[in-house]
Amino acid sequence: MKIIIGADHAGFPMKEKVKDFLQKRGIEVEDAGTVSEESVDYPDFGKRVASKVSDGAFERGILICGTGLGMSIVANRFKGVRAALVNDLFSTIMSRRHNDSNVLVLGGRLIGDELALQLVEAWLETPFDGGRHQHRIEKMDE
Repeated sequence: MKIIIGADHAGFPMKEKVKDFLQKRGIEVEDAGTVSEESVDYPDFGKRVASKVSDGAFERGILICGTGLGMSIVANRFKGVRAALVNDLFSTIMSRRHNDSNVLVLGGRLIGDELALQLVEAWLETPFDGGRHQHRIEKMDE
């Protein structure tokens, strides 16, 4: 699996930890930026990640900003992107099982690094249930 990851300045520290976590698991990661905690515009990085998932260059993406709200709004404007802003394990698991989320969005100022890594792990390991949920996914892209 190849994952593209991006963050704004508020999500930068968490992005670096998540990127390291993924690489240690043998996952190929493309870093779409940012490269520091210097103030940047989150839509620039949200668009970089979401467009690459939308066009199929990457199966999944991860976005991180202060609350996750801005990144999730940006990402969900792209066809075929199902970005899920999560703050707990249940929502993370259900975002995969029922919604086949392909972009995980985290709030770097809302959750701690340990929880973030647990959420990433759950998101990676949880399969899509398919079945009745597939039809619902298809309706989103009509």
